Amino acid sequence: MKVAFATQDMKRVDAHFGWAKQIAIYEVTEDGHEFLEAVQFDGELAEDGNEDKLAPKLEAIKDCAILYVSAIGGSGAARVIALKIHPIKVNEPEAIEDILAKLQKVLRDAPPPWLRKALRKGQEYEFELDEEESSNV
Repeated sequence: MKVAFATQDMKRVDAHFGWAKQIAIYEVTEDGHEFLEAVQFDGELAEDGNEDKLAPKLEAIKDCAILYVSAIGGSGAARVIALKIHPIKVNEPEAIEDILAKLQKVLRDAPPPWLRKALRKGQEYEFELDEEESSNV
């Protein structure tokens, strides 16, 4: 699954989503992770109420299942969730490598329901009913 990190320094989750100069995107599996890309943003990023600044960020993360941020506004959070991306706020700047290691461990052990749902992002659902269930439909 793809995971995005709002970052100013490419090392830590240390940025508000709307104000982030960069978003680092990784592919994460239970066996490892791979850096995919860093998306750069310019302009008046700290300007509150400027919803236009969110559009390129939302486009950059549209294929991600999780977004780590230090903060995110209500409008930004609503738009992220509408894309079926799970935003996670970190309270203190945290190293991206540490978060990736924790995420891999959770994937190996027992992912909670919200993470199992995030893992299915973009996959088609197929349901197979046995004969008894299909006769009740």
